[in-house]
Amino acid sequence: MELLTEHRPVNGPVVYGFLHLAKAPAGRAGALTSALTEYCRWHELVLGAVFIEHTAPDETELHEPGRSAAFTGLLDVLALPDTYGVVLPAASHLGPRTLAAARRLRLAETGTRVLLLRPPSRGRESTDWGAAGHAIRRRSPT
Repeated sequence: MELLTEHRPVNGPVVYGFLHLAKAPAGRAGALTSALTEYCRWHELVLGAVFIEHTAPDETELHEPGRSAAFTGLLDVLALPDTYGVVLPAASHLGPRTLAAARRLRLAETGTRVLLLRPPSRGRESTDWGAAGHAIRRRSPT
């Protein structure tokens, strides 16, 4: 006799993490990766990989958001079939303001779902996300 659907092992949707840690202390990457992992476990998502950007963007990168190896890698895996989206600790992990705006547009062009562990505050960052014209889906662990 076959198992009921509820008793079968089922993988959750696959997401990929992205961290911008240009000026972060050494242990920060591990702590944030653990937070992404726990968030995904809590929401029954499969964290496929975490792309970490350790360097500050140069002048060219500010105008061409796909030049970073980490962000390029993220865009590549987001194009794979069955990819659900990208998970970020906060919107600020897309980089400095100018770069983040360009990256949000690139993600919107791909139709990517962006999941934030910490939603934007009610200040400037929140209105920037709304003005970009694409949906940001937030999931709260509570």
